[in-house]
Amino acid sequence: MRWLDERAAERVRAGLRRELRPRASEGEAIDLASNDYLGLTRHPEVIEGAVAAVRRWGAGATGSRLVTGTTAEHELLETELAEFVGAPAGLVFASGYAANLGVVTALAGRGALVVSDAGSHASLVDACRLSRARVEIAPHRDVDAVDRLLARRVEECALVLTDSVFSADGDLAPLRELHRVTRARGAVLVVDEAHGFGVRGTGGRGLVHECGLAGEPDLVITATLSKALGAQGGAVLASERVRAHLIDSARTFIFDTGLAPAAVGAARAALGVLRRDPGLAGRVLDRAADLARIAGVAQPDSAVVSVVLGEAQLAYDAAVACRDRGLSVGCFRPPSVPEGTSRLRLTARADLTPAELDTIATVLGEVLARARGQQTVPA
Repeated sequence: MRWLDERAAERVRAGLRRELRPRASEGEAIDLASNDYLGLTRHPEVIEGAVAAVRRWGAGATGSRLVTGTTAEHELLETELAEFVGAPAGLVFASGYAANLGVVTALAGRGALVVSDAGSHASLVDACRLSRARVEIAPHRDVDAVDRLLARRVEECALVLTDSVFSADGDLAPLRELHRVTRARGAVLVVDEAHGFGVRGTGGRGLVHECGLAGEPDLVITATLSKALGAQGGAVLASERVRAHLIDSARTFIFDTGLAPAAVGAARAALGVLRRDPGLAGRVLDRAADLARIAGVAQPDSAVVSVVLGEAQLAYDAAVACRDRGLSVGCFRPPSVPEGTSRLRLTARADLTPAELDTIATVLGEVLARARGQQTVPA
C-alpha cells in the first residue's frame, strides 16, 4: 500500500490534501460555507418536524422503500414537493446523489445517448459513468453543441443532463433553449435543481418553474432536501409514468434504505415555512448581492458567490485565514473546479444580519487583499 503514501504526498505538494474538521454544535463562526440557503436547518418548526417524526416512526426507515422503508410521511412529502414545483408526481430518495444516479441509470442504458453539460455536478458525472450509455460532454451552457450531438445520434433514447444552477460558479443553465432543442430532437431533459430549489422562481419553486417549464412531460427534475430545506435526502419530480418506472428500475431506490423519518419530517416542515414565507427566496438573493459587493465580484444569479483566486494553495490559505478570523467559507479546488481556478465559494443565507455582514466585510477585505496581492497570474 506504499502507493497511498505517494499519492498523499502528491496531493500535499499540489495543495489538494483534504481534511475533516468537526464543527461545534453552536459555533461562533459566521457560516458562508454550508448550503443552508434559507437558514432553516435550525428553525424551531423544522427541528420539531424532525423530532415528531422520530417519535412516531422511530430513528430509522428500517428497510428499503419497497419493503418497510415507506411511511405515510414519505408519500405526503412527495405529493407536497410535486405540487410546489408544478410536477405531476414525486419520488423521494435517500440523498440527492442517489436521486441523480437513480434517474439517469433507469432512464438510460446500453443503446441510449446521454449528453451532459461540462459543468454538471459530480453525481451526474457518476450517473453517466454508471449508465452504460454512450456519453457525450457538451461545452458549458452551449445549446448549439447539445443540438449537434443530438442531431448526429443513432440511438432511439437520449437524455440531456444539466444543473439548473451550477454549484461552483452559481451561473444559470439556459433551460428554455435546452428544452426547445431536446423536444425538437425527441430527447428528455433532466434538470438538477439542487441549487435552484428554494432560491430561484416564485417563492423558491426553482428555475424550471421560473422558466415556465413546470409539468412538461419530457422534463425531469431532481432536487435535494439538504440545501434550501435544511434537511437531508433527494427527490425526483416528474410524470407519473416516470415515477412508476423509477420504482421498478432505479437501483438506488430499490436497494437503498429509505430516507430516515427525521429527515422527512424536517423537510416537510421546512417546505411549510417556505410556503408561508415565500420572500425567503428573494432575501437570499439580496444577501448574495451583498456578499458579491463585499468580495468585489459580479452580482450572482443565485446564492453562490464565487471568488476565483487561482492556485489551490492560495485558495486554501485564504479559507484558513477566514476561519481563523471567525468566518467559515468554502474552498473549491480541483477536481471540483478546473486547474488554475481554485476559489473561495461563499454561500448566502437569507438570515444573515447587518452585523454579520459588517464582520464579513472586515474579514474578507483583509483576507482577499492579501490573497490577491500574492496571485502570480490574475484569476
